[in-house]
Amino acid sequence: MIKLTGRLICKNREETALVRRYLPEHIRLTKEEAGCLAFEVRETDDPLIWSVEELFTSQETFDTHQVRTKASTWGKETHAIAREYAIAEVV
Repeated sequence: MIKLTGRLICKNREETALVRRYLPEHIRLTKEEAGCLAFEVRETDDPLIWSVEELFTSQETFDTHQVRTKASTWGKETHAIAREYAIAEVV
């Protein structure tokens, strides 16, 4: 399995508004993907930072998710938002 943990780090309220606008559809589409076991993005106590946790069955399903995400409305609209992620294989 592949686990991603990390943060989305918005620079300002405008970036936070983009996350709020496009995140629900991104979550819905991701949870429908084959191989997605868990996917959670939630606000933290800091209104500019979002916690991200993902779990996929394999490197292949995770890679497919990454390709879809980059081509999606979410990916295009939020590409400038900073991301700090750690990706690990878990058993």
